[in-house]
Amino acid sequence: MIGEYNTQRPHIILKEYGRNVQKLVEYIRNNPSKEKRTELAYTLIELIKQLTPTVKEQPENPQRVWDDLYIIADFNLDVNNPFPTPEREILFKKPLKVDYPQSQVRFKHYGKNIEKLVKEALKKEDPQEREDAIIYLGKLMKTFYGNWNKETIDDSVILKDIQEMSGGALNMTIEKVREDNLFEKLYKERKKLKPTGGSSNEGNDRRRQGQGGGGGHRQFNKGGGHKGNNFRRRRDQ
Repeated sequence: MIGEYNTQRPHIILKEYGRNVQKLVEYIRNNPSKEKRTELAYTLIELIKQLTPTVKEQPENPQRVWDDLYIIADFNLDVNNPFPTPEREILFKKPLKVDYPQSQVRFKHYGKNIEKLVKEALKKEDPQEREDAIIYLGKLMKTFYGNWNKETIDDSVILKDIQEMSGGALNMTIEKVREDNLFEKLYKERKKLKPTGGSSNEGNDRRRQGQGGGGGHRQFNKGGGHKGNNFRRRRDQ
């Protein structure tokens, strides 16, 4: 007997269900009785729910499985569907194309939102508010640049970029920025804790030093700075 190769078999329409489900749909579709076709379709739906993991994980949409049966049957399935019969044009309708923003970003290492914030800062008429806006922009830009390049950028470069993006309207002296460290990053990277390198023997040595190296016991008298009765600390046996 000559074996049947996959290349000679019909194409699997929905691979998530497999070839056997597709054969059962074809069997149901060719049944002459609509009542029997409907009964078999309900049985197949329950079987799919048990065998297909994706259906188990998404039980909130039972209509989806019925729609899949119509897709497998090439929409040639006449049964009493508990849901509206799907239409080929609706299911295979291509989504609307989303326009990609075409605006140019001059300073990609800062991001487009920085340019938007610069425009908002230009609306500030109060000199103090405008200065606060420049400082906040500098902090943000220094933070974003560090995330992009993992390097340190000089404050003069940031100040120059702010002036360029604002057309020279947002300005501040570099001496003031450096003197007060106004463009400090908004957050600092966490430093990894380094192992102390100490051993348990070193800890024991420190404890021995605290106890002293005298005889069998040491007394702390009233005149030694400790109030109350004498305390004795014995050496470890």
